[in-house]
Amino acid sequence: MHGGKGSGAPEGNRNAWKHGARSAGTLETLALIRSLGRLLDDGEA
Repeated sequence: MHGGKGSGAPEGNRNAWKHGARSAGTLETLALIRSLGRLLDDGEA
């Protein structure tokens, strides 16, 4: 039973999209937050 030829991994990487942490929308939002943080830091100096 164990050690035989398997069917392999399922096609596609479904685990990567479990929570969407690396989706395009999330990355765009994080970039905006970082740029706003930089503007605030520059204003205080």
